[in-house]
Amino acid sequence: MPFPTQDLPLFPLQSVLFPGGRLALKIFEARYLDLISRCLREGTGFGVVGLSQGSEVLQPSQAGQPVRFEPVGVLARLQAAEAEGTNLLKIWCEGGPRFKLLGDAVQQQGLWVAPQVAWLDDDLPTPPGDRFAEAAAALGRALDALEAMQPPVPALAQTPRRLEDAGWVANRWCELLPISRVAKQKLMELDEPLTRLGLVDDFLRKQKVI
Repeated sequence: MPFPTQDLPLFPLQSVLFPGGRLALKIFEARYLDLISRCLREGTGFGVVGLSQGSEVLQPSQAGQPVRFEPVGVLARLQAAEAEGTNLLKIWCEGGPRFKLLGDAVQQQGLWVAPQVAWLDDDLPTPPGDRFAEAAAALGRALDALEAMQPPVPALAQTPRRLEDAGWVANRWCELLPISRVAKQKLMELDEPLTRLGLVDDFLRKQKVI
């Protein structure tokens, strides 16, 4: 198995990382600085999971409400790291494969850890076809607009394009569209890329984007 199935460190966020997506984070807590140092040293990643309950992003809820995570997350692979001051690190990550939590996460030395996970299959390369050609073309135009902005939007504008891949097109639209975190989570969890792109296509047509 190319990825660990036990004791995967987790980074809870109130946002959704998609496979192939870009994520920038500022790290300042000691436990997460230690985690990133370990990941850089060992060439490993960490799991990004959404918070389904609990108001704190980096700590357990302080209001007596237990923290709960979404059942499916995405492995974050470190691409670069840059110190921005004492005990402040900016990192850039790319979304890798999805995983499913098997049981509740626990805390170990201040970090959330998934004792056991199951890795989910990557999207099979699938062309958008004539049905979703407009959605793919519109994404290309949206990325052109992002690149033309000053300064450019780095999270998406600098992503190598795969407009011939339905799953990639769907994922990038999911990152761009003004839809709720819950909706993005459900879309990320869908296994069939054409189903995911179909839902995105419906939204684009209702909003008269295409």
